[in-house]
Amino acid sequence: MEITMNVQKTLLICVILMVLGRKLREWFPFLVKYSIPSSVAGGLTFAIINLVLSLTGTAQFMFDSTMQDFFMYVFFTCAGFQASFALLKQGGIKIIIFLGLAALLAFLQNVVAVGLSIPLGVEPMIGLMTGSIPMTGGHGNAASFGPIAVDMGYTNALNVAVAAATFGLVSGSLLGGPFADGLIKKKNLWNPNMKDSSDDLDLAEGDSGVRPVSLKVFTTATILVFIGLGMGSYIKDFFDFVLPSSVNIPVHVMGMVGGCILTNIIPMFSKKKQDAIPQVEIDVMGDISLELFVTMAIMSMKLWELAQLALPLIILLIAQVILIIIFVRYITFPLMGKDYDSAVISAGHIGFGLGAVPVSMANMKVVSDKYSYSKLAFFIVPIIGGMFSNFTNAAIITLFMNIADKM
Repeated sequence: MEITMNVQKTLLICVILMVLGRKLREWFPFLVKYSIPSSVAGGLTFAIINLVLSLTGTAQFMFDSTMQDFFMYVFFTCAGFQASFALLKQGGIKIIIFLGLAALLAFLQNVVAVGLSIPLGVEPMIGLMTGSIPMTGGHGNAASFGPIAVDMGYTNALNVAVAAATFGLVSGSLLGGPFADGLIKKKNLWNPNMKDSSDDLDLAEGDSGVRPVSLKVFTTATILVFIGLGMGSYIKDFFDFVLPSSVNIPVHVMGMVGGCILTNIIPMFSKKKQDAIPQVEIDVMGDISLELFVTMAIMSMKLWELAQLALPLIILLIAQVILIIIFVRYITFPLMGKDYDSAVISAGHIGFGLGAVPVSMANMKVVSDKYSYSKLAFFIVPIIGGMFSNFTNAAIITLFMNIADKM
């Protein structure tokens, strides 16, 4: 029996799972110890229940994704308000390096997928559906490139790609936080006296940096966020007009660009530059939106799709997990600086390298909540993972699909 949940019912289940996730972190300290986000803990609990109900033929919950997308857009727009020109300058060379790393990982994911397919007795094109299409690309690329493979004569390609993307979402959610936490402890990358990003804020003399809750300030923050989101939509329209139709610019990343523009322009026309952008309130909106989005994304996963995968395909997916752990530990972390920021970036790379940029953000947030905030990580990862890697990954996927079809 299929149970369809409308927007209101989806939100109800989501907030219940948010509270449950926080309680689970209280009840099971290992979740905190290994930096498993509460949104993942709560959402995955329901996804497993839904799996059992589906496999036993009892029921199957289907959720409305309207608000899920909305919260994602709001979160990325809020994240854009943290990208000042100073941060852009600071991240310069690292942005380029990380773009190269994202492309290299996508290339290697396809090498592993196609390379292992032959000895496992899997058609190379079907094996490719466990590579960078669902891993770096996520469900979006799985839904885009899967049908292309089906049209080429590979009937099961779409099902495999979607199931692999679901596997990536689960593994990325569970591995990113613990990986970064282990690096930070092993390398002694953080101490209680480490400077937090909030220390960069200029406070007026005698100002404690804490202001009372104000409806006016929250209203201003809300207005700015939605202006940034609206600007992003128009920026997307512009790029859609000037770029080829085959190039898709994610609207949520354009919202981030809108926020970035506002946070750099508005202080220029304000007498009190430090008060021009209500950053604290915008951050609160962003945090709430992120938790709601990730909880919805995880609880909506159709885990029963994984049960359809044959053993050779499961082996291919496990190989992808092993690849990204080795890659991030010995390539991403060292090249991004071997410091605290690079550890947080590593958590993010595991998140979108296994399927979804919002999972990257959840991974990085849970690590930052435990230690301290990394502005650099929260700027670099969504810009590369959410936008630029889409271009490089699409080119790499096209190359490998042509190769796999001829094998």
